[in-house]
Amino acid sequence: MRFFSETSISLLPECSFQTARSSGAGGQNVNKVNTKVELRFSIELSKVLSLEEKMILLTKLKSKLTTDNFIILTCETTRSQLQNKELLIEKFYALINSSLIIKKKRKPTKPTKASKERRITLKKKISETKKLRNKNIT
Repeated sequence: MRFFSETSISLLPECSFQTARSSGAGGQNVNKVNTKVELRFSIELSKVLSLEEKMILLTKLKSKLTTDNFIILTCETTRSQLQNKELLIEKFYALINSSLIIKKKRKPTKPTKASKERRITLKKKISETKKLRNKNIT
């Protein structure tokens, strides 16, 4: 299942953003400016996502969800609130896209005849070298 850009654009109105003061050192400006951005998104209340997509997201993102099934992401990497918001939106879309991609199942394969022969000859070679190390040759 692929997540298309049309769906991702329509997810944005369902997100709520909050700003706060960033943590860490930075002087007087940090204490005045709200540069940290927090994104909240409810999977269950989403009208854009199908039921199947909601179930996939709820199972794959179980560790990132709150008790109310909200995804809460924060970004405070830059000193600009706008840049932090843009980075956060990219992070959110990447998380949703990576969660909705279904991994292909691996088909088990059998080793070829040539690879079996190579393995056996290598084993015999190693056993011969180990036999030569033995000091009690009779």
